[in-house]
Amino acid sequence: MKTIGIIGGMSWESTAVYYRLLNEEVRNRFGGLRSAKVIVHSLDFEPVVALQSASKWDEAGRMLGDAASSLERAGADMLLLATNTMHLVADHIKAASTLPFIHICDVTADALVAASKRKPLLLATRFTMEQTFYRDRLKARGIDAVVPDKSQRDEVHRIIFEELCCGVIKPQSKATFLDIINDARRDGIDSVIFGCTEIGLLLSTSDIPEGAFDTTELHCSAAILAALNSAQSKAA
Repeated sequence: MKTIGIIGGMSWESTAVYYRLLNEEVRNRFGGLRSAKVIVHSLDFEPVVALQSASKWDEAGRMLGDAASSLERAGADMLLLATNTMHLVADHIKAASTLPFIHICDVTADALVAASKRKPLLLATRFTMEQTFYRDRLKARGIDAVVPDKSQRDEVHRIIFEELCCGVIKPQSKATFLDIINDARRDGIDSVIFGCTEIGLLLSTSDIPEGAFDTTELHCSAAILAALNSAQSKAA
């Protein structure tokens, strides 16, 4: 089994979910005391958020690139970035390391295509919903993701940063997300993407009749498949 290197801490709430899901996947496959081989480089999220808010993406990219380099030196065989938003700087990470990089957008697109979904609602941070890096990568696979209106985007973003990233789970926030999804049904969505790694703390895929795609779960499953594959996956 290969060693999975995780660039995490953005937030640590979802990085903890990554660690649990990776190990559960291995235990479910092999039983007994088997577990995943994982190295985590957990960043302090506050400085990352400051760079996001100031649109200093190159500086943030260099920070994450340094984390990728450290994971390679520590013996990781592949890289996972345990956040959707910071895939905006994926090129910086890939430039800083020779390791295969499993892109969260690609594994999400694979799942959507396999399920014949073409018009998902993308729920995520404001950065992910309003910048084009995520939707463009999905569009290249024939998927036209839609996002909520501005006031709804602002509320989704607030809930993610002020609540979910702080481990706060509120029933009224879940109701807000479900109301936003219900509004999007009028636009003909056929599914929902949990496009922030913390959203699975609030919503379950079973809450969404059309079908929901939890990017954290998909990312972890793809990583385990790559870790168990005798041929090293190619970088995205």
